[in-house]
Amino acid sequence: MHSSSAEPLRRDRSRLGHQVRYALRHPRRVLPHLRRLARNGWLRLRHRGGHIAYYRAVMASDTARSAEAAVGGRPSHARWLALGQMQYDYLVRHGLKPQDRMLEIGCGNLRAGWRFIDYLEPGNYFGIDISPDILIEGKKTLVRYGLQQKVPHLTPVADLTLDFLPDAYFTVVHAHSVFSHSPLEVIDQCLAHVGRVLASDGFFDFTFDRTEGTEHQVLGEDFYYRTGTLIRLAEKHGLAARFMDDWEALPHGQSKLRVTHPGSGRSDASR
Repeated sequence: MHSSSAEPLRRDRSRLGHQVRYALRHPRRVLPHLRRLARNGWLRLRHRGGHIAYYRAVMASDTARSAEAAVGGRPSHARWLALGQMQYDYLVRHGLKPQDRMLEIGCGNLRAGWRFIDYLEPGNYFGIDISPDILIEGKKTLVRYGLQQKVPHLTPVADLTLDFLPDAYFTVVHAHSVFSHSPLEVIDQCLAHVGRVLASDGFFDFTFDRTEGTEHQVLGEDFYYRTGTLIRLAEKHGLAARFMDDWEALPHGQSKLRVTHPGSGRSDASR
């Protein structure tokens, strides 16, 4: 049974009462929160093309301040490295092989991507992101680690239809801390199209912020979903999804689902 502490999983962070209690416990975070609230309100007024256009502007703003904090939430190089290592170790433990063809949705500045690129055979890594600004930082990471000969593909996208990618090509699709920043319609769009590019025996792992209470969002940036909501959404598009219990034990703060084609045999906890 996937359960950590029940109280945090039922917490509604969008409620005024929760925000007041949080402010009383963490007074130094109140001013940064108010600044972010004002910044996000201004960006929403300027970018009315839907959530992706808005969040692209958020990423541009965050990246300008700190590229590592923009994808990790904390301005710490050690934390940036640790989160990338955690993602890499988990997939290798689940059987990731150098010959796998991997698509990373929301690859950012290659926090985990540079490790995947180094491990996979040349040309087998495809990274996409809605933010051109963070992809530029990803190219800098690629150069810093000397991985040019691995010929990775890094592409900015305007949506998650994946329409430029080939059918049944990717054996592993990965999205870390993407759906935790996405409204349901964006997740629905991705799940509607990922099955086409996913190989028959491939899998799609994604993390999300889990709640066992009311689904909610904070600042238009952080979205909390019940596990069943996302499982049913995958099933709506002809995909099978299962909760990855072994991911819960890791120090990251998010939950993970694995999506496969029904009957592929990849719904097990390991490959």
